[in-house]
Amino acid sequence: MNDEPASPVCYASQGDDIYMGYGGRDEIAAALNVLLEAERAGARVTLESANDARHPPTKHLIKAVYEDEAKWCGMLSAQIKRIGVIPSTHCGAFYDKAMAIADSHERLAFLNRGQAWVVRKLEELLPRVRDDILHAALSEMRASHVENIQRTEECIAETKT
Repeated sequence: MNDEPASPVCYASQGDDIYMGYGGRDEIAAALNVLLEAERAGARVTLESANDARHPPTKHLIKAVYEDEAKWCGMLSAQIKRIGVIPSTHCGAFYDKAMAIADSHERLAFLNRGQAWVVRKLEELLPRVRDDILHAALSEMRASHVENIQRTEECIAETKT
């Protein structure tokens, strides 16, 4: 009888992120900074748009989206720092594009397209994230954006009638 194992021990759990098919720290940090810049732009757009809103339910929605955008800015900054990278201080180009739209309904629709862009970016990023804490935070952020998109679509439809 041979005391040797039938197969060698598997060391896959010791493989680094890139070897295991996940994103490395630099890739993840770059993606998080892009999202942070987009969220910062969204926060600025919603803050200024809330001040311009005349329809009370629309104003309430925009303020709620602003609070959400600010929350995700904080989360992204904290996660970027947690992985040992300095968060970007830039504001995404989305801000200038959105603020160039004078019509409040059109700007709200544009904001919603920006929210959908963030959802797509998160859906691309999530499978590349091995870190359970970051994955959970990004999943929550995605769900929140999906909910905001739906609420904004309802608000737009309501105010058009």
